[in-house]
Amino acid sequence: MNEIKKLKFFASGRWQESKTNRYMDVFNPSTGEIIAKAPCCTKEEVNIAIKSANDAFPKWSQMPVIKRAQIMFKFRDILEEHMDELTEIVAKENGKVWAEAKGDILKIKEPVELACGIPTHMMGESLMNTSTGYDTVLYREPVGVYAGIAPFNFPGMIPMGWMTPLCIASGNTIVIKASSKCPLTAMRCAELWKEAGLPDGVLNIVTCSRNEAELFLNHSDVKGITFVGTTAVGKHIYATAASNGKRVQALCEAKNHGLVLEDAALERTARGIMNSSFGCAGERCMALSTIVVQESIADKLVKLLIEYAKELKIGPAYDKSSKLGPVVDESHKQSIINWIEKGVEEGANLALDGRNVTVDGFEKGFYLGPTILDHVTSEMTVGDREIFGPVLCIKRVKNFEEGLKIMNDNPLANGSVIFTQNGQYSREFARRTHGGMVGINVGIPVPVGIFPFSGHKNSFFGDLHTLGKDGVRFYTETKVVTTTWFNEEEKKNTKIDTWDGSISN
Repeated sequence: MNEIKKLKFFASGRWQESKTNRYMDVFNPSTGEIIAKAPCCTKEEVNIAIKSANDAFPKWSQMPVIKRAQIMFKFRDILEEHMDELTEIVAKENGKVWAEAKGDILKIKEPVELACGIPTHMMGESLMNTSTGYDTVLYREPVGVYAGIAPFNFPGMIPMGWMTPLCIASGNTIVIKASSKCPLTAMRCAELWKEAGLPDGVLNIVTCSRNEAELFLNHSDVKGITFVGTTAVGKHIYATAASNGKRVQALCEAKNHGLVLEDAALERTARGIMNSSFGCAGERCMALSTIVVQESIADKLVKLLIEYAKELKIGPAYDKSSKLGPVVDESHKQSIINWIEKGVEEGANLALDGRNVTVDGFEKGFYLGPTILDHVTSEMTVGDREIFGPVLCIKRVKNFEEGLKIMNDNPLANGSVIFTQNGQYSREFARRTHGGMVGINVGIPVPVGIFPFSGHKNSFFGDLHTLGKDGVRFYTETKVVTTTWFNEEEKKNTKIDTWDGSISN
């Protein structure tokens, strides 16, 4: 058994031991073993991290933006040097198979590269002679201390990619609440940021419960919250933090639907669904968890999906031949099993059952096989709620219009996909779907980092999404300065017309 590491929290550029008497288990999902214990930091320790960020803000925000960009470039190089090390950490603490874990780290690199261009992104606007003799300039400035509340499913990409690079490159400081299930990747990245030259206090990391994290929502020094997690928690964070005058972006649950029409390239479509539905063991907010298929081809598609799902090699995450790894822990595994049983109770047909999977030599791991529930209807909770596991629901429809209506009736709208060779239907789908990220014959329509990750409806609360231009706007505020100058003669002859503030001679 591996040595169980007792973790610390990171503030003021150093690891500090928590005084808590409560530690949370970090598992290796492939083996079921505990590999670390994360502190449930006290409220005092969360305050220490916030103070560290607040103390670092004045100097960091005044550092020339080009120098901040140089640190981004340096971190990018260091990240590439440690790619395999970080990939292994993700695989061991989260359960992603090797290729998926590497993708998690590559998705840190993408926003860092976006942040390398921060001098350009923060450029404002200007106009001479907005009125006679008057010039106006718009500046972008950092806001202050942000808090990032991260989930377990992407322990690298979300806290260290979505939440950190644009935030700190813009001149802000941040406290990351890493997931207590998977904190090791973010913690190792904190050390690499320090190696890249990031000043102490700019990035801070804690692990704690929701009770202690509530401080972020009320603390006067915290100016903004970025969150990824469940819709119920996201609503609470948005309502509470916004009522306290904070900026909020809350990325929440998904029930992404894919519409398969009868003219789709069926085998290729089925392969794409495999990757989207069962990749990362279904633990991603862009998983294609529900397929709405035209009745004329439904039986054939389901047969192909079962065939391809049975080909997936289930095994430990760090075995590079594994195609489907474990879910994050035993409690989440049981939650997924409960959802499968709920679907059967509600009348779905269990076309493929992945509940009783074991992997030789890894019998204590948290494994589930791919599961397919057929003949699911929108009235079933299993067809309408996020399961967050390797479970695919099949809904059958007569035509495009019925399929689109079923998809748009769902209260969640992160992403949506259509598989067809028909250009007219593709265009209509892109125009009328409620999904914020849309795929046309693309199973996982996650945009590259120069575009925002733009969920809609109950999948997102806030005004500005993460990444892209939205991300820059979220982490900056604008200041508009209007200037005029007088020569000595003009000074003598100028008067102020006070009724509207205008100046006339």
